[in-house]
Amino acid sequence: MTPAQADHARARPDFMDREFTAGTDGLTLDTPRLDDGADLWRLARDSRVLDLNSSYSYLLWCRDYARTSIVARDAAGVPVGFITGYTRPQAPHTLLVWQVAVDGGQRGRGLAAAMLDALARRTGRELGVNMIETTVTPDNTASNRLFASFAARHDAAVEREVLFDAGVFPERGHQPEVLYRIGPIAEPAATAR
Repeated sequence: MTPAQADHARARPDFMDREFTAGTDGLTLDTPRLDDGADLWRLARDSRVLDLNSSYSYLLWCRDYARTSIVARDAAGVPVGFITGYTRPQAPHTLLVWQVAVDGGQRGRGLAAAMLDALARRTGRELGVNMIETTVTPDNTASNRLFASFAARHDAAVEREVLFDAGVFPERGHQPEVLYRIGPIAEPAATAR
């Protein structure tokens, strides 16, 4: 067993979010596995809004960053959504959310919010994460709403600042990436035990 597989085995048993599965047609939240990489790549490609990384990078993500990522599976076990993230080396209690994707047929059901809440709970419990960072372009209304509502549910402060101005990107027309820094994170009132 490789170290990444051992991390996955340790993370998996209590990560299933049973609260979410109750009313959502058999969807479950789980830790990504290596064989999910191709599905994550397809979900990112089909979103038509995410910057598509190489298929190789999604395989590496499922191997090396499974503990800080999440996948939503349908009743057949097929990924229908994911969030990739990592803890920042210079700030180990900060989870940087890299990408959020939900299959077109699953949108509008709160799946992205459920994945983000579950991932924050798990990384908080297992890794001591108490801050979330992400970058969002100004025109990405869905992501702007997702992270603003996450902060409100968790009664967390939100700081926003431009992290990467449009001029630093090599391709023309790339919008600036606005850094959201959310935290400290508290358990949402509706799900607190």
